[in-house]
Amino acid sequence: MAALAFSAAALPVPASAVPRGPRKPTVVIDAGHGGHDPGTIGFSGSHEKDVTLATARELYLQLQATGRYRTILTRRDDRFLGLGQRVDLARDVDGELFISLHADSIGRPDIRGASVYTLSEVASDAQAAALAQKENRADLLAGVNLAHQSREVSRILIDLMQRETKNRSAVFASGLLPELARHTTLISSSHRFAGFTVLTAPDIPSVLMEMGYLSNRHDEQLLLNPNHRSKVAQATVRAVGRYFAQKEFLRPL
Repeated sequence: MAALAFSAAALPVPASAVPRGPRKPTVVIDAGHGGHDPGTIGFSGSHEKDVTLATARELYLQLQATGRYRTILTRRDDRFLGLGQRVDLARDVDGELFISLHADSIGRPDIRGASVYTLSEVASDAQAAALAQKENRADLLAGVNLAHQSREVSRILIDLMQRETKNRSAVFASGLLPELARHTTLISSSHRFAGFTVLTAPDIPSVLMEMGYLSNRHDEQLLLNPNHRSKVAQATVRAVGRYFAQKEFLRPL
């Protein structure tokens, strides 16, 4: 099956390159996989990396069209990025919400539906411990310099920050799922928890959206349909708007 076609000229100049006016929340959109990593191979041969990029570009355009956000893509074309690079990019641009787009696969072609993942407790604890062990801790947390703190104190502060970040991630996930349900089937227990590396930024609320199963013929056809991808993007834009409209989430972490 031919890969989805993209034109780099179709996207406006990245928001990071445009002089800032009034402060806007920064939303980072991460298209999973890319380059030599195709991700899941679909029922009819589609590649996850193409589906995620097409949806990411659509979501980018819709968020930019609102005029309310500074929107960043981790990748704008078919290139490979390491998982850590994606997190680092989100932190480098002072991301305030990170949305990683994926499409699932399973050995049973009858299974279909979308889900949203946030970071698990176990992964969060391990990440806090690893970060506290770093020799250079000056910029581990936004607005908090840990350079002169002991590892024990650093770990406590990182843990507190991560708990708040996880809570905010869960708030966004809980708002995103009902919006997605308006346009696509959700799997049972659709809010799930895992230790995905892209969810481990200690100070950026992050979700990983599995938009459906490419191993399911119906889900694959939907995800290859531009109209459906547009609806997924619309649902996500509504959820982003609701998230940032809550005043308590406008304060810096």
